[in-house]
Amino acid sequence: MSIVSPNRISTRGRLLPLTFETVNHDRIAFGFFNIESDMLLLEHYFFFATDFCELVNDLAQVNAEAEFRISWSVFNIEHRSNVGDLMGAISGERHLGFLGDTYLKYPFPRKQEDFKQNPTGSSKQAEFAEMIAPYATRINIPIVASREENAIAFGEYHFAARSFCELVGYVWRGGYPRWKGESGPEYVKEMKARVDASEHWLFEDIRWNENRVRTNGSH
Repeated sequence: MSIVSPNRISTRGRLLPLTFETVNHDRIAFGFFNIESDMLLLEHYFFFATDFCELVNDLAQVNAEAEFRISWSVFNIEHRSNVGDLMGAISGERHLGFLGDTYLKYPFPRKQEDFKQNPTGSSKQAEFAEMIAPYATRINIPIVASREENAIAFGEYHFAARSFCELVGYVWRGGYPRWKGESGPEYVKEMKARVDASEHWLFEDIRWNENRVRTNGSH
C-alpha cells in the first residue's frame, strides 16, 4: 500500500512525493518528503539523493548493451506504522513514526513562499540517518537494468525506462516544491551532465522539465 493516496500528496496548493508507475506494483510513492533533507523515499525504502545521483551517474557511464547489476544500500522500514502519516505530520495533527519525528524537528513552513527544497539538505545526512535508525534497518537491494525488459529494478519495484526517467527528472528539479533559488546542488548538476553525455538506452526519454524530452541526442 502506498503512503501516498490516491495519486499524490497535495498541501497548500503544492506537491510533495508523487506516485510513479511501476511494471509490477501499479503506482508507488517516490520523492522528497521534507524540504530540509535530501532523503528520498521509495515506498518503504529510504536513501539520500546524493546516493541516487551517484547511481544514475554510474548507469550513464556503463556499456549500454551489458546488463547492469549491483547491490545497493538503503534504509528499509518494514512496518508501515513506523513510516508514519505524512499528511498528519505536515498538518501537525499526527506525529507518528519516522515522518512524525521529521516534522517535529523540521515543521512545514508557515509561509507558502518558503516551501522550496533546500539545496543544502545533504549537510543533514548524519542527522537524518540517526533519526531513521530506530525505525529502519540497513539492507542491500539489487539494482538491475535489463535491456531485454527495457526496465530497471529497485529491489522489488520494477520501472520501465520511461518511468525511471521521470524519477531522475523529479530529483533534478528538486521535486515539486523545486529547489530553493531555482538552482539545485552540484550533485544534481553533475548528474544531468553525465546523463546528457550518455548513450545508455535508459535515458532516451529523459525529461528535464515538464515540456521537453531528450530524443535522439537533442535536449
